[in-house]
Amino acid sequence: MPVQPRSCRQHLLLCCHLLVMILIAITSCHSPSRDDNAQLLANQYCGSCHLPVSPALLDSATWTDHVLPAMAKRLKIKVWGEKEYYPPMAGDEASLVPFKDWMEIVAWYQRTAPKKLTPAKRDVPIQEGWAGFSLVHPNTADTNIIAASTLVAFSDDGNIYNSNAYTNELSRWNIKMEKLSVWKTTSPVVDISFRKNEAGEKIARITQIGDMRAVDKPSGIISEINTDLKESNLTDIKPYLQRPVQTLYGDFNKDGQEDMISCSFGHNTGGLYFLRRSGDKYEEIPMLQQPGAIHAVAGDFNNDGWQDVMALFAAGEEGIWLFENDRKGGFKPINLLKFPPIYGSTSFQLYDFNGDGKLDILYTCGDNADYSMVLKPYHGVYIFLNEGNNQYKQAWFYPVNGCTKAFAADYNGDGRPDIATIAFFADLQHNPKEKFLLFQGGNKPLQFTPFAPPIEKEGHWITMDVADVDKDGDLDIILGNYAKGFIIQSEYQPNWKEYQPFIVLLNTLYTH
Repeated sequence: MPVQPRSCRQHLLLCCHLLVMILIAITSCHSPSRDDNAQLLANQYCGSCHLPVSPALLDSATWTDHVLPAMAKRLKIKVWGEKEYYPPMAGDEASLVPFKDWMEIVAWYQRTAPKKLTPAKRDVPIQEGWAGFSLVHPNTADTNIIAASTLVAFSDDGNIYNSNAYTNELSRWNIKMEKLSVWKTTSPVVDISFRKNEAGEKIARITQIGDMRAVDKPSGIISEINTDLKESNLTDIKPYLQRPVQTLYGDFNKDGQEDMISCSFGHNTGGLYFLRRSGDKYEEIPMLQQPGAIHAVAGDFNNDGWQDVMALFAAGEEGIWLFENDRKGGFKPINLLKFPPIYGSTSFQLYDFNGDGKLDILYTCGDNADYSMVLKPYHGVYIFLNEGNNQYKQAWFYPVNGCTKAFAADYNGDGRPDIATIAFFADLQHNPKEKFLLFQGGNKPLQFTPFAPPIEKEGHWITMDVADVDKDGDLDIILGNYAKGFIIQSEYQPNWKEYQPFIVLLNTLYTH
């Protein structure tokens, strides 16, 4: 039957319609979805300063109520109330992100973030037990002074040093746990090292933070105390530092004078600084200027005969950098590891875990005093194995809420590495025993069993040191107590000792 003209037109229209539908389908396959586009925007604007952060790393309420409003202010986006945004008005400073793009990013985080974070699963459960240690307390505790230990340290002569942030005092104790001396400082002491001067007198070199809050003001000081003198003495070596938290000492440029490396942990500013000595003066030379320099280690890492530095940055662009000495009075930065900015990096240590002669990285994250104060399943202790050529690969992780510091050593004398950890932001309500853990090494590499001595009610551990305090041939552990504040679980009521500045865990491997 011949086709009528009208039917031809209908057939043509049908074909055109099908063609349009096919074109739409093809286009949609190659065009980014709404989520893909928002992710691209987030990577573009947020990833320019730090690693992009997946919405899955925090719950939606934390993103919406805390983190995104805080980030908006940094990007000069106007915030109304606590979490409402509005575009710039006439005369306002231009935002760093177009308002439309920002709202798309916000919607993406709200749309895709989980309602609740899934707690981490521990493949090896925590065992209760002393793991070869016994508890020793200070003989006296001043009930008028709340413990706020910003430093605990062993000295080579067997003394214990402890700093209190509330009183700005540095105290010295002997092995009998008796207080011997007290020095008044300008601000809390957060780092200490020991040497002898030309007269053979014992000198304590201390780093005073300036302000416990992460503020941007140059009020930190590196000072010296002659601990052999009975009278109070404090000599400032380098004042006006930007919240220093650690100091390294060494002749880094081989000019015969001892220089310093300063870790500066500010809020928006800070960095790692080479304090090059010239006579009695120190020139402050930036090695890497960004906030969050928290810990550094010196060593000849490339075996060229010159001292290099490895440092952890714990804010913004979190990560570990190697600074190779250029032999000309400067350093070349090489990034080794990067972490998302909400990890809250806290410490690292170099240790050969697999016996291949290369130093691996023991790393902890768990700082939870910022915009996202929720328990995070990725907080804990990590091991990154050294694969050579400045390449490191994660080989082990154990979840510890709020992990603050880890120290690897052979504590039980079996020839295998063990790990001691503290966690200031532990799950105090449901699992307070994770405040201190001792991981004993197993028969296989990177095999550990965690033990928790029953010391939950002794204190709230923020600092730790390891040494043979009683000179019996094994390593002991000292834990510093910061008794009040920084509780992120509002329903939890602390039940630990408020006036006890520290405790010592004496290793019973060798007994007299």
